[in-house]
Amino acid sequence: MTAEEIEISDSWTPVSYPIPNHWVYTELETVFDNLSLTGKKLAQKNYEANGAFPVVDQGISEIGGYSNDENRLIRLERPAIVFGDHTKCLKFISFSFVPGADGVKVLVPRNPVDPKYAFYACRSLRLPSRGYSRHYSFLKRCNFPLPPHNEQKRIVAKVEELFSELDNGIAALKTAREQLKVYRQAVLKHAFEGKLTAQWREENQDKLESPEQLLACIQRERDARYQQQLEDWKAAVKAWESKGKEGKKPRKPKEPDIYNSVSINEEASKLPIGWMWVSLGELITRIDQGWSPKCENVEADINEWGVIKTTAVQHGKFLEHENKVLPEYLEPRKQHELISGDILITRAGPRIRVGVCCLVKKVRSKLINCDKVYRIRGFDSICLPEFLEAVLNSPSTLDVLEGVKSGINDSGLNLNQKAFLSMLIPFCSLSEQKEIISKIEASLSIINKQQEI
Repeated sequence: MTAEEIEISDSWTPVSYPIPNHWVYTELETVFDNLSLTGKKLAQKNYEANGAFPVVDQGISEIGGYSNDENRLIRLERPAIVFGDHTKCLKFISFSFVPGADGVKVLVPRNPVDPKYAFYACRSLRLPSRGYSRHYSFLKRCNFPLPPHNEQKRIVAKVEELFSELDNGIAALKTAREQLKVYRQAVLKHAFEGKLTAQWREENQDKLESPEQLLACIQRERDARYQQQLEDWKAAVKAWESKGKEGKKPRKPKEPDIYNSVSINEEASKLPIGWMWVSLGELITRIDQGWSPKCENVEADINEWGVIKTTAVQHGKFLEHENKVLPEYLEPRKQHELISGDILITRAGPRIRVGVCCLVKKVRSKLINCDKVYRIRGFDSICLPEFLEAVLNSPSTLDVLEGVKSGINDSGLNLNQKAFLSMLIPFCSLSEQKEIISKIEASLSIINKQQEI
């Protein structure tokens, strides 16, 4: 026990709240029998995955495991309360069980105390926290509020009625949130089927470009970028030569990859006039993955370098606080520092977490991308980053992404980079992209407000 814990133990006194005149405060030990567990406790290492008797310990779950050792069984004559000495967990147990070995107290309410009332009353007691140290000494010092027996039953009935209403409310909230998710996916589905901008196309036919024009624009951007890379390389080589060829010679940029730009299968017919199927790689100027050094599982301060977790990447949302602080002895790899405009997509992890995409709209400095996340940047002059984020989160793209995930099992999959960049996505003119994003943001702002409630 630390000096601080000793001080808490010596100075702590329980709080007694006002109670009706016909109630009494009594000592906890007059309300409960503390069952002896000598020879009964089962060490966690001896738990079974299945068995004849449930094991109840101080963990959060009601049942921690199973045992077939009948000699350890606690046969209850009336319901009991299991208290976790280390965890402060309270459980109402009405069945026979084997007690876990560490920190378990089995308290049986004495007649005429109603067991359920005793359980709820214990849950109302406020104990100090001493981490993994013991807490039963605090529980024993609490004053236990005790009303007449009939009133105990009425209290239990009212508490359970309120809990039932709360459970129904939580269930309704979960249902509503699931419905909002469905609505969000419906908005994105309609967006990339051209339905959100059907009227806009009717009214702005002069702004529409043909697939041939779109393809030519993409090719010009790719050629111009490659030519700029060549010019930069030539300048770097001259600088290298002027310094006596010290160090490695700058590497010549490779020619752009060739992709199958336009789909010629039946799927192409589902796109609106003026749209086309484009390989994702043709719209990308850069793709890289970050760095995953061994970090403390502590969020980095605003002035510290941090590395994001994969949970920082949500569908359409970036959570900058989901990060780990980079140890001071490690030099930050600044080439992986995130900036506004980066598009992130998870590339490794469990199936449900692979292929999750978001646009980094705003980010603090000194935050590094992690190894399990791709960072991509596109040709902003022909493809808005907001459009790219939305299309990568659309139902049709998510279905395609399922096909480019590889791995042994659902708990450890990877997003194949070549297949990822080769997949076809719907594409349209920049002016229609702006209209699509405007429509999506107007619809999703309603969803976001509802989710905040």
